[in-house]
Amino acid sequence: MLRQAYAASLHCTRVAPAGMSVAPEVVSKIEQGYAKLQGAADCHSLLKKYLTKEVVDELKNKKTKLGATLQDVIQSGVANLDSGVGVYAPDAEAYTLFKPLFDPLIQDYHNGFAPNQKQPNTDLGEGKTSQLVDLDPEGKFINSTRIRCGRSLDGYPFNPCLTEANYLDMEGKVKKVFEGISDSELAGHYYPLDGMTKEVQTQLIKDHFLFKEGDRFLQEANACRYWPKGRGIFHNNQKTFLVWVNEEDHLRIISMQEGGNVGQVLERLIKGVKTIEKQVPFSRDDRLGWLTFCPSNLGTTVRASVHIRLPKISAKPDFKSICDGLKLQIRGIHGEHSDSEGGVYDISNKARLGLTEFEAVKQMYDGVKHLIELEKKA
Repeated sequence: MLRQAYAASLHCTRVAPAGMSVAPEVVSKIEQGYAKLQGAADCHSLLKKYLTKEVVDELKNKKTKLGATLQDVIQSGVANLDSGVGVYAPDAEAYTLFKPLFDPLIQDYHNGFAPNQKQPNTDLGEGKTSQLVDLDPEGKFINSTRIRCGRSLDGYPFNPCLTEANYLDMEGKVKKVFEGISDSELAGHYYPLDGMTKEVQTQLIKDHFLFKEGDRFLQEANACRYWPKGRGIFHNNQKTFLVWVNEEDHLRIISMQEGGNVGQVLERLIKGVKTIEKQVPFSRDDRLGWLTFCPSNLGTTVRASVHIRLPKISAKPDFKSICDGLKLQIRGIHGEHSDSEGGVYDISNKARLGLTEFEAVKQMYDGVKHLIELEKKA
């Protein structure tokens, strides 16, 4: 299995000479993958839905300039038949070259974002955060607020095409940025995963900051090679600003704090993003916005969420449909975040693409405000 994964990854780590065709064994794997998906009655992924025979025949012999093939795009979803989406983009060009697969899949996942639509210009919400006053000043409902976004460094491919030198180079660039931060709200320390002491590891686990090596979906997408080289975590001294380096995306930038002051959390995120991008340019596409490894995160890449206690309305049978109507995604909080009655949820904006960053945050904000009103009346 490991030898296969290594062989599958090799063709993506070198620049492909012009006109170089896809190896017959890779074409054969693509065709076998298609047959496996179609034969799996219990597979309901978007990959299965949109990887038609016509799409396979059109794309199986295509290769990006970095050497990525359709096999790199589909391999995780073929190996994991319980995937929801099932595809990853091995590099930025893949979104264009393999668009007969990506475009309908993106349209399905992102609320009908059609192939002729374009992501609006970036609007993180500068000058507007005062509109997002504290949702829960008395602290009755919201445990914490968190806003994160993903960013890819311009000029680098995504995980399956990255070399060990790429990982270390990217880590070196962002580490230099972190070391130069003078703003007292953002200043902190970078912790590389490679050579991390047990003491640091224990503390980061306690803070819920440490990320683990990728799950089986990322493993099968060849997203975890050279682990833990080039991976690490930065957090500020107050533990309210966090950056994951080379986990699923090149960067995951996160702002968080206790309570429901969404404006403060967004203000800090904006400051952090702008501090990094001044020195390390990010990869953006005119149509799809900020580019990420998984197409589910494209566009704004923003996930704004609260951990919120709603014991009364969450017990009602129409709770999920209420949240759907407010364009909210609900996840249960289990383990250390559950209260004894249940009723604590992670609630976030659903849409990432086709709206601005500020609109994505405002979608969560307005929806949660409405849920709190319903809870008070219940």
